[in-house]
Amino acid sequence: MGAGKTKRMPRAVREQQMLDAAVSVFGRRGYMAASMDEIAELAGVSKPLVYLYLNSKDDLFSACVGREARALTEAVRAGVRPGLPADGQLWSGLRAFFSHTARHPDAWRVLHLHARTHGERFAAEVAAMREEIVAFVTQLIAAAARDAHRDPHLAEGEVAGLAEALVGAAESLADWAGATEGVTAKQAAATLMNFAWAGLGDLMAGRPWSAPEESGAEESGAEESGPEESGLESDPDPVADPDPEADSAPVAQAAG
Repeated sequence: MGAGKTKRMPRAVREQQMLDAAVSVFGRRGYMAASMDEIAELAGVSKPLVYLYLNSKDDLFSACVGREARALTEAVRAGVRPGLPADGQLWSGLRAFFSHTARHPDAWRVLHLHARTHGERFAAEVAAMREEIVAFVTQLIAAAARDAHRDPHLAEGEVAGLAEALVGAAESLADWAGATEGVTAKQAAATLMNFAWAGLGDLMAGRPWSAPEESGAEESGAEESGPEESGLESDPDPVADPDPEADSAPVAQAAG
């Protein structure tokens, strides 16, 4: 019976069929609870054939992680349209990301949840995928910012943190969108654009946010010494409190 089911199907096609089934089971149940019997049944093959093709449960899971990581990275790269303005490029990339995670929820759970928590080997594979996406977003933002205000010296380090924050926010929002009924990929992308573009738009125009100026004594005390080293605990005549409006300055400036 099993031999009849597998007859005349090319190995590559059969293997992808097994991976499809495995991603579905791993995504819904997690690595530990996933059963090779269930994977084989869903793929329409015998369990020995799964082992023959993919050696072990670990190797099968690794193959799933690798395939889905490549698929997500390629989807984001293909979705970005270089000819658009900076906000259009970011918008197209975010829509590609959220569209892919919405179409492949089990694959997203494998990458973002199960692979990260199962073991170092799988976490490293996902980390490599994430680093590639962060590097791509960093280059996109930096190039767009330089083009926008013609600053050839804008260091990518200035926007690397923004890329990390943007990717992290996208990951969290993909989880939220997947768990919230009725949220479309377009809505999720728009939510992140509304959150991120106000700040990124100013950066593109050469108007980065700046922290309020501090006195030399405040900077020295904050960066070079702790309370004991600066003598704050033993000084009988402590320095007066700084301007009470200083704490609200960043909020006011950011809102402006």
